[in-house]
Amino acid sequence: MNLRFAAPDDAAALADLGARSFVAKFGYMYTPEDLGNFLDESHSAKKTAKEIADPAMRVVLAEEAGKLLGFCKLVLACGWPEHAQGSKVVELKQLYTDPDTTGRGIGSALMDRALEIAREHGAEEMQLSVWSGNEGAQKFYARYGFGKIADIHFMVGDQRDDEFLYARML
Repeated sequence: MNLRFAAPDDAAALADLGARSFVAKFGYMYTPEDLGNFLDESHSAKKTAKEIADPAMRVVLAEEAGKLLGFCKLVLACGWPEHAQGSKVVELKQLYTDPDTTGRGIGSALMDRALEIAREHGAEEMQLSVWSGNEGAQKFYARYGFGKIADIHFMVGDQRDDEFLYARML
């Protein structure tokens, strides 16, 4: 498996994987209209291309033999400053793997790289949000030293999802 920063020509494949991963894990929770609108806004090739080009973000891909296996998006700014403990905080925006490749260590490799990038950036803390019902992800983040620091929410169309804000000092 190779980890590398995303390039502009990765936008379509990255958007497709993000949408497929989200639908596989959470699609059942939403009306078709809410889900469709959310995917159009959050997982379009156009939005993904903007994120790749954004100097305030780092988008890391995991691939093998030219196949995209997963990705993570790191925002080099604090997503929830009202809950910050450190003076320089970054946000892990997304960490997704291809639904067909779960359990191969891809998420761990991406998390290790995200933490490395955060430290290289001089961050003192990393924050992330996780759906309150996603116990598997919560256990994964706990293994990396993240703990719940607040209750927050996430909107998908008209539906409000209860989420947990997790953080850890670096």
